[in-house]
Amino acid sequence: MKRLALAALTAFATPLAAGADPDPSDWAAVLDEARGQTVYWHAWGGSTTTNDFIAWVGDRVLADHGITLNHVKLTDTADAVTRVLSEKQAGVVDGGAVDLIWINGANFSAMKDAGLLFGPFAEALPNWQLVDTAGKTVRTDFTIPVEGYESPWAMAQVVFMHDTADLPQPLGSMQAILDWSTQNPGRFTYPQPPDFLGTTFLKQALVDLTGDPAILSGPATDQNYAATTAPLWAFLDALTPTLWRSGRAYPATGPAQLQLMADDEIDLAISFSPGEATAAIANDQLPDSVRTFVLDKGTIGNASFVAIPFNSGAKAAAMVVANVLLSPQAQARAQDPAVLGYGTVLDLAALSPDDRALFDALDLGIATLSPEELGGVQPEPHPSWMVRIAQDWASRYGVVR
Repeated sequence: MKRLALAALTAFATPLAAGADPDPSDWAAVLDEARGQTVYWHAWGGSTTTNDFIAWVGDRVLADHGITLNHVKLTDTADAVTRVLSEKQAGVVDGGAVDLIWINGANFSAMKDAGLLFGPFAEALPNWQLVDTAGKTVRTDFTIPVEGYESPWAMAQVVFMHDTADLPQPLGSMQAILDWSTQNPGRFTYPQPPDFLGTTFLKQALVDLTGDPAILSGPATDQNYAATTAPLWAFLDALTPTLWRSGRAYPATGPAQLQLMADDEIDLAISFSPGEATAAIANDQLPDSVRTFVLDKGTIGNASFVAIPFNSGAKAAAMVVANVLLSPQAQARAQDPAVLGYGTVLDLAALSPDDRALFDALDLGIATLSPEELGGVQPEPHPSWMVRIAQDWASRYGVVR
């Protein structure tokens, strides 16, 4: 993710006046107002499978609710955040360019703190009653309380994809990854930060290497930052020369990293989707010798969310899209490895027999770990760690794209 202008966001934290907003608790009125509206959903556009899923959602909301969904493809979520901030500074309180954002972590925290979001709305959505609020991290986002200002739609957990033709056994820790990479130079890399998957690798390394993961639940400060991150920099100092192209170049995105594995240039790659390897095998993007593993102490997991800017002119329709994303039909489709392979945010025990059957019928595929094999989920660090680590990585190891 691009570095956020946090100071600028904080400076404009006073809410601006706007017209009457739809009441999420009056769903009949929301549906009536939503019909005929157009939603501009600003979401990452770097994956064909994700783009196809969003197009499917667009077909659903058009057929069922008369809503037109336009996918504004982003390379960086911060671009949409900056757009909303600029509109607020200019006094644009209605009819903004962004109606819905796929958002997480630091971007959500900054928008919420700056009063750039509509809500609370999420827990008033009709399909919220199906959400697993006890077993899934859907009420916090990178330790930040959601408080109804964003709605979850997918669960993710870090896994490592390995080509068993060259790397037969899983690696149980970051130290084991370093040892293997040292013995097999050039066969591992990760996307270049600030790409979200690249910063995820940095966070996962920090979580696995730190002696006190609990400290990461609070903000990074001048008092705790240097000592806490020292093991990370020592690890990266040793790892970087062993990487693909000796760490002098990095794939720009997750799909670019996958292409390196498909071309047999690397044997190990990081993913935030437990089903991505199976989906890639099914789409002939990866060889069928690829499998996945998690680290012995567990890996980071989180939910993907959608949020509605304060000045959207299509808030009703945006809420309907968020509700459709929580439907069993959409959730089962997203979990299908042949489509996306994301985890569901729903409580399967809360579903009707017919809706539960949608999930029971899924074939998770040869490269997807079972929930038991995925094991314990490590919580995301506070967003301030990611922001600061990404900045320091760029100054230590960054290369110009």
